[in-house]
Amino acid sequence: MVVTEANFDGLVGPTHNYAGLSWGNVASRHHARNSSNPRQAALQGLDKMKALADLGLVQGVLAPQERPDLATLRRLGFGGTDAEVLDKAYREAPALLAACCSASSMWTANAATVSPSADTADGRLHFTPANLINKFHRSLEHEVTGRILRRVFADERYFHHHAALPAHDDLGDEGAANHTRLYDDQGRGLELFVYGRSAHQPDAPAPQRYPARQTLEASRAVARLHGLGEHNTAFIQQNPAVIDRGVFHNDVIAVGNGNVLFYHQQAFLDTQAMQDELIRKLPDAGLHFIEVSDKDVPVADAVKSYLFNTQLVTLAPGHMALIAPTECADTPNVSAYLTRLTTLGTPVQEVRFMDVKQSMQNGGGPACLRLRVAMNEAELAAVNPACLMTDELHGRLSQWVNRHYRDRLSPDDLRDPALLTESRTALDELTRILNLGSVYPFQR
Repeated sequence: MVVTEANFDGLVGPTHNYAGLSWGNVASRHHARNSSNPRQAALQGLDKMKALADLGLVQGVLAPQERPDLATLRRLGFGGTDAEVLDKAYREAPALLAACCSASSMWTANAATVSPSADTADGRLHFTPANLINKFHRSLEHEVTGRILRRVFADERYFHHHAALPAHDDLGDEGAANHTRLYDDQGRGLELFVYGRSAHQPDAPAPQRYPARQTLEASRAVARLHGLGEHNTAFIQQNPAVIDRGVFHNDVIAVGNGNVLFYHQQAFLDTQAMQDELIRKLPDAGLHFIEVSDKDVPVADAVKSYLFNTQLVTLAPGHMALIAPTECADTPNVSAYLTRLTTLGTPVQEVRFMDVKQSMQNGGGPACLRLRVAMNEAELAAVNPACLMTDELHGRLSQWVNRHYRDRLSPDDLRDPALLTESRTALDELTRILNLGSVYPFQR
């Protein structure tokens, strides 16, 4: 059976701004309160999607959230007209206003965890939206995320949608940013769940400075929901020390694809145990463990350049390309390492650089922007076709962005009631372009 791995990228929303909301995300905090360019951010994301589609990959697009989130601000006690709600929130609780305006849903690696039908007990493709409870601004996303996923992957014969896990710190779930799938030539898969701490093992290693956003308990719950078994799952602990150095998700320090796992030597708490388990459970894959030493690329440079927040994609059998942000080319030791990488005799044969600077400055690289969905032919045929990238869709969405998005936005602009009107007008049109129906609260 032919299986295609599609990438569904998040479309950057009209309120893309640098509010520095994500404690533990170095880039997000570093650029806090700078002015952003929502139009450029969205166009950079669209150009990345088209570039991957032009490589022959299946590329999809996921709609952003409705922002500003007036319903949440009203739940928090801000009353009056829409304009009065925004003004009161700005004056009385600007951090809450910023959270309710965040365009963080652009990073769809955090949208959900996805298990292909080849792995699941009921033979359907499973989605569980991430609850994202570690950050208030992201905890607001999962309901609409689930609604959008249901409109893109609607056929219940092929797709099984779950609700997000209960909103409790013991079950902190950050989605595919801490999950990847390796597989052999026959399509047999092994799903890796990487967690930062165990909520029910208080004496286990844990970071001391920054929060561990993914728990072992959440990862195991998602695996149960998806009908996975011991034979096709591995639960690996992230190194707490690198979380404390700004590695807030595993996809900031490791990326996998096919039979390749590309990671920093400090990524995991016990690297040898990880390798042994993966080889034992996927013995015929001929796994390639590409470990980058701290001598070649220190953790600080890996975080700054997002060397591992890259996309590793298969262009032909045995031929993979690393889709890297231009920051990797601009960081000398990272650039030097990538030049060597393609000579090491692994499936990684080329590196392609893409400009996603607006996303990078807010703490997300190419891998953050995409959700991977592996589908067989019948499942792919059942996907909402309006959400699959084509030259025509790229052109139409680019025109849409140029009509509706601002080219400059500061955190102080979030109080502007015109921004709310602009955003809702844009999203209402977008739901028609992508054939999503009424997914947003203001439409319902």
